[in-house]
Amino acid sequence: MSEPAIRISAMNKFYGSFHALHDVDLEIARGEKVVICGPSGSGKSTLIRCINRLEEHQSGLIEVNGTPLDDDLDHIDEIRRDAGMVFQNFNLFPHMTVLENCTLAPVLSGRLNRTEAEETAMRLLERVKIPEQAHKFPGELSGGQQQRVAIARALCMSPQIMLFDEPTSALDPEMISEVLDVMVGLAEEGMTMVCVTHEMGFARRVADRVIFMAEGQIIEQGPPDQFFDNPQNERTKAFLSQIVAH
Repeated sequence: MSEPAIRISAMNKFYGSFHALHDVDLEIARGEKVVICGPSGSGKSTLIRCINRLEEHQSGLIEVNGTPLDDDLDHIDEIRRDAGMVFQNFNLFPHMTVLENCTLAPVLSGRLNRTEAEETAMRLLERVKIPEQAHKFPGELSGGQQQRVAIARALCMSPQIMLFDEPTSALDPEMISEVLDVMVGLAEEGMTMVCVTHEMGFARRVADRVIFMAEGQIIEQGPPDQFFDNPQNERTKAFLSQIVAH
């Protein structure tokens, strides 16, 4: 059996005296698509941010492609190269063009020279269907276009895993589908994906496994059909009934 892409064991996260994540155990296989859902404050964004050390956990094990996430800066850099991150609010540099946003990290890291980085960026902007926006600044784009730039930027580092932290929650409804379409394409190509989202239609279509979190713990998980059609936990049932009602 091959080594999992992500292994988390007995992981705890505190903010001062607040216990944000409780003894989380989770393994994600290579190529697996996992959607994490749950109410606000359940710890789902904290969990995904711990995977590439945007948040520091206090105890337990996190491994990405077999590399332990610890205080070794080389390990942290290696994990961040392996695990691309797409944020809720795009996090693009407003003073740089789309092309410059996409080429910055590959060039600074020494992974690609400028010519290679620009060729890669243009290929990926084509993939997310906005190559014509390459020389514009983020402020000139719609929210959906900015999020597609953010996905292309993450892909420019050739990650093996993509982490999405509520990638559509800051978008107007008509822009959500264009971002989800790009994510569906990545999933169909076999990318390992962990996505925090309330887009349950996306979860049904793409996820191999759906995880429900509440109060810093994984409460229930399973394949989409089982999760949506036959949830076992009362909190899961209540959450899904609220989502469907809205």
